[in-house]
Amino acid sequence: MSLTGQSVTIVGAGVAGLAAARALALRGAEVTVLEQADAIREVGAGLQISPNGAAVLKALGLAAALEAASMRAQAVELRDGMDGSLVTRLEVARLRPGQGYHFLHRADLIEFLLDGARDAGVELRLLQKVERVDLSGDRPRLVMSTGAVVEPGLLIGADGLHSPVRIALNGKVAPFFTHQVAWRTLVPCEPGAAPVAEVHMGPGRHLVSYPLRGGTLRNIVAVEERRRWAEEGWSLRDDPLELRVAFERFGPKARGWLEQVEDVWLWGLFRHPVAKSWYRALPGGGVAVLGDAAHPTLPFLAQGASMGLEDAWVLAACLAGQDGAGAGLAAYQAARAPRAARIVEAANRNAKAYHLSGPVRSIAHFGLRLGGRFAPETALKRFDWLYGHDVTAG
Repeated sequence: MSLTGQSVTIVGAGVAGLAAARALALRGAEVTVLEQADAIREVGAGLQISPNGAAVLKALGLAAALEAASMRAQAVELRDGMDGSLVTRLEVARLRPGQGYHFLHRADLIEFLLDGARDAGVELRLLQKVERVDLSGDRPRLVMSTGAVVEPGLLIGADGLHSPVRIALNGKVAPFFTHQVAWRTLVPCEPGAAPVAEVHMGPGRHLVSYPLRGGTLRNIVAVEERRRWAEEGWSLRDDPLELRVAFERFGPKARGWLEQVEDVWLWGLFRHPVAKSWYRALPGGGVAVLGDAAHPTLPFLAQGASMGLEDAWVLAACLAGQDGAGAGLAAYQAARAPRAARIVEAANRNAKAYHLSGPVRSIAHFGLRLGGRFAPETALKRFDWLYGHDVTAG
């Protein structure tokens, strides 16, 4: 259908929401983004944009902004967390020269996505908290925290893990605690640090780190298996000493990074199912979810942002390429749901691989060392289905 003049309301000004806003606006839609915060602030820390996500940003006309805001990865190193020794090195820049693997601060990504959305004519409204979504009528109905009611024609939920739009489509489904927690922090980066992602693997825990912002900051995400429950979310501060104690048996390099930590956030890792219903067609419009609202994933493949970017492009393309909103939304779920489920499951498996212990760990590391020495492309080829996929190619 033609999107020219089509009114679209997007809930959530995160990566997926802003990318969808620009993608739809570039096709002629009149897009409004509702964000519950009072400002778009610098939140979060580092993230990775793999080639599949970078392809979407390029198609959206934001390739130059991505290059300016990010560092291109040279390699990914898997290391033995206990002594810091190299297990294997994936030479992504050398073995995949045509693809871009990028490290950047989430705030920098949000900033240029917001600029891109506004340049395309998108309107952003702040302090717009959705309390409830009603899909019983001809059009979606948003009940706001102020008591106001909004009835858009086409509603897109990019409203994250606890999405009211997802609940309206699927009902409440309780996630389960994986008995893993993650700390996220930033520390000053050592001068001259190479743009390499390091994964330090130990029994029941691992630590991922890479430089940001031209090598001035170092991003750290550390994960530990434990029985104690921790809250899901980004706002729970923790004592840096807790983090240092959890990784006190790691090698001197990782411990040195953690000694610099002054502020750290802790969150519990919960597994959410991929949504069964990503959309609903209504007599007077329709509704859909994307990003974490559709397929929350654990952070063990660094695909949260790239999956949201893929969703945004495919949603806009399907709506523009089908006769009617219902057909477009159906095509969107058909195109995205199987791939999202595969990525989520692959992330689940990675968590187990990083946390091996005992003889199994020794055997696995030996195999990785042999593979890195004699067949360096093999590990990368395992994920060609993920990183080599370009949703903008049609």
